Amino acid sequence: MSLWAVRILFLLLCTLGGFAVSQVRPEWLEAGRFWTLIGIGFGGILIAIDEMLEGFSLRAFSAATFGLLLGAVVAWMFDNSGLFLWVDKEDEVMRSLVRMGLFIGFGYIGMIMAMRSNKEDFSLIIPYVRFTRENRPDNLLLLDTSVIIDGRIADLIEARFMDGIVVVPRFVLKELQLIADSADPLRRARGRRGLDMLARLQRNKRNEVKIHEAEVAEEAETDGKLIHLARSLNACLYTNDHNLGKIAELQSVRYVNLNELATALKPVILPGEIFTLKIVREGKDKGQGVGYLTDGTLIVVNNAQKFIGQQIEVQVISLLQSATGTMAFADPKATPGTTNGHAA
Repeated sequence: MSLWAVRILFLLLCTLGGFAVSQVRPEWLEAGRFWTLIGIGFGGILIAIDEMLEGFSLRAFSAATFGLLLGAVVAWMFDNSGLFLWVDKEDEVMRSLVRMGLFIGFGYIGMIMAMRSNKEDFSLIIPYVRFTRENRPDNLLLLDTSVIIDGRIADLIEARFMDGIVVVPRFVLKELQLIADSADPLRRARGRRGLDMLARLQRNKRNEVKIHEAEVAEEAETDGKLIHLARSLNACLYTNDHNLGKIAELQSVRYVNLNELATALKPVILPGEIFTLKIVREGKDKGQGVGYLTDGTLIVVNNAQKFIGQQIEVQVISLLQSATGTMAFADPKATPGTTNGHAA
């Protein structure tokens, strides 16, 4: 049920409540319309307050309540300190105004100071109370559709490189189901892979997986919903979508792009390095062979055309940085049955 559906239902209940009040006493029966309008106004005021308090968290409410109580205590101490003996005790109006000013003033100051304070300030005032478990918020990992289908997130979690509560929004799960039911066989295979990855994540007992039920009615697109949800949950968004990552960055939302992470973790190849490489095809120039590292890095090997289909040792001689990535040039090392890279 959407938020506005709940608000409309509440407004109807307030309207019926106002009408019901008019039936309590016989003399109020003729004023039924008046009491009904009061019920509508009461419900409308509460809904307006609800709109103004959007984004007001439970922690902020707790802090405001604590500050209000602290301010009331300070106001009570001032009221009973004898500083206001100049006020005529028989002048109840003046006495009430002074008290009201004290409680409102100190209550306001207490609320503002409490809401501006952090959790450590509270721990100094109340040393044995923590407002969050272990004084540390949960680490929430919010996943989008692309990163679930990709599957590398499951490998990272199982390898203990990532720790926290995995959050999958209900609208992302629905999107995966739609992809899995697609008539296109490629999209259907991707959707089913995503569902399999989710099942794999749920089987991992080290990280809890939660399906978040909230629908973000304010946003129509999935990307907007993910940004809104990541901000409200203070979660880190995990994605493979470059554009979504840039939008998150512009809106100061924490995110991790697994493609960028994989690029950053690629092994560094240095001239003179020796490793085993499978030559898979011939190169552009005569006699060259081409192979690939496990991360996709292209290696061009001189005088290696004769080794196509074989595993040989190669030594890097130079590197070329291009827009598509790093390309390395290498020479074959001596291999069984060869001498100095040439057939024996």
